[in-house]
Amino acid sequence: GEARAPDKGTNEERASERASGLVGCVRPSGSAAGLSLSFRSSCVASDAAGERFAPSERERERGERKTFGTKKTMKSSASMTSLLGAHQDSGEMKVTVFGSGSFGMAMATLVARNGFDVVVLTRREEVAEGINTEHRNPTHLKEFKLPENLTATTDADVALRNTSFIVHCIPLQSTKEYLEKMKDKIEPEVPIVSTSKGLHTETLEMMHEIIPNALGRKNHPVAFLSGPTFAQDIMSNTPSGAVLASHDILMSRKLAHLFSGPTMRVYPSEDVIGVQVGGALKNVIAILAGVAEGLGLGINAVALLVTRGCREMNRLAVAMGGQEHTMNGLAGIGDLMLTCLGGLSRNKKVGIELGRGKKLTQILEERAQSLQGVAEGVATTPAAVKLATRYRIPTPIMRMADNLLRGEDDAANLLKDMMDAPMLDDVSLEREFQAMKYW
Repeated sequence: GEARAPDKGTNEERASERASGLVGCVRPSGSAAGLSLSFRSSCVASDAAGERFAPSERERERGERKTFGTKKTMKSSASMTSLLGAHQDSGEMKVTVFGSGSFGMAMATLVARNGFDVVVLTRREEVAEGINTEHRNPTHLKEFKLPENLTATTDADVALRNTSFIVHCIPLQSTKEYLEKMKDKIEPEVPIVSTSKGLHTETLEMMHEIIPNALGRKNHPVAFLSGPTFAQDIMSNTPSGAVLASHDILMSRKLAHLFSGPTMRVYPSEDVIGVQVGGALKNVIAILAGVAEGLGLGINAVALLVTRGCREMNRLAVAMGGQEHTMNGLAGIGDLMLTCLGGLSRNKKVGIELGRGKKLTQILEERAQSLQGVAEGVATTPAAVKLATRYRIPTPIMRMADNLLRGEDDAANLLKDMMDAPMLDDVSLEREFQAMKYW
């Protein structure tokens, strides 16, 4: 197909063209041939080894060609070779990661392992120096050596110059202020993949609303990555999976290949609401799961809380326009299981300390001093209750968490509150909503 001129089309269309360089037409060999991905508009020619990609008009004018990494990187990347074939020309495709916390470093490492040149934008000079000289982050996940094609800077202009994609790993509550300062540095057609989870405590907005508002661009191309992915396990190459959603399924499929590799499966989706709601609300339930564990209530009680909490997540997500199948997948029940049952969960750890009798203020102060990361569920819980009220969705378990965090209830009363909560018939969501006169 013909490459679109740079002055035509919407930001989403230009972003889709930019992302098309990730996939093109791929014809896997062997038994996987039937799973061939075909984006014909991105291809200009093909041969026995695979298809090549059409450079855009702008790239032709600059004499540039954007492909996956350099030849040197491609030779060492089995996942990229199997995805794109060994025929790729040398070139560079730069990815900028916002945030140098644990998850920011995990995402940067994951993308760098796939052959991209990655630049992490950090606030801390010592972090940038450590990454650039020692190939380690001195404050987060410092036990892991970082890829050589991963660098860092404190200069936003340097980080964003000629970048092709942005991976946003800044906590949701700080995102608006963070992006407003850089909106003039981010090109309108550069896709942003957000990994931030939660609800804004005041506006109740999610990331698909916060990012365009902060940038002042209603149609800026954005996507959202969520799933059961602890940062430490990603760094350790533990097999993991996630869902990447945008309003354009083709862009979702293409952007998914930023992260997909031998130990990471990323499933494309267009359920932007469901993926975000699952990522936000699971943190609320995880706090209560931690409280139950801290109280020593046993696995039966934890299973009860998690399962009924999942039902509340499903109700609210579907009422907001999300898809029930999303909540039954990696971005819903998968992420919920990891956060509520996994030992590395920040939100669960807060709940455990609450269950053992510590005050919330003390817990948060200790976490901040030791750089243990933000437990998003603390800010998300009151917002989730307000959102459920707006949509008239019964969420007794989330309200228990809200009362506990507000200091209006004691952790020791958790068992009684849970057992006294209203019981509804165990029926489909559709029948529940019919009973509530939703449908």
